[in-house]
Amino acid sequence: MARVFVYGTLKKGQPNYKHMINTAKGLARFQGRGRTVEKYPLVIAGKYNIPYMLNIPGTGHHVAGEIYSVDDQMLQFLDEFEGCPDMYQRTLMRIEVVEWEGKGGAGEARAAAEGIVECFVYSTTTYPPEWVGLPYHDSYDSSGKHGLSYVLRESR
Repeated sequence: MARVFVYGTLKKGQPNYKHMINTAKGLARFQGRGRTVEKYPLVIAGKYNIPYMLNIPGTGHHVAGEIYSVDDQMLQFLDEFEGCPDMYQRTLMRIEVVEWEGKGGAGEARAAAEGIVECFVYSTTTYPPEWVGLPYHDSYDSSGKHGLSYVLRESR
């Protein structure tokens, strides 16, 4: 199992969460909530109002999200879904645990107790330079006060 941190449309209550609970795509087990140890710019960009974490460590906010344990099948699905490696790149990042529900071995419990876990995160280095000038968010909600409603793939 791999650990993945999601901060956008794949979180609970967001438009693409349905993929995280679709066992035909693989297994994803919710472990808890967290936020990036380093600050990153989280922007909402493009004509479909997609959330992107720009891979510019030290700029922006500690981005909030959810931590999942996923199997190889789900990780492969997420790579395809996230357009990896062209649109997003899957990289390891340190995530501060805010709330932990995970069940696992001693290693899992120790990592959670220490408050920092390493997770794969889909961030991007392949973005138009003007995105750096967009407003930065510390968390994402598709129906947030930003007024930038996410456009589902099936509606594009």
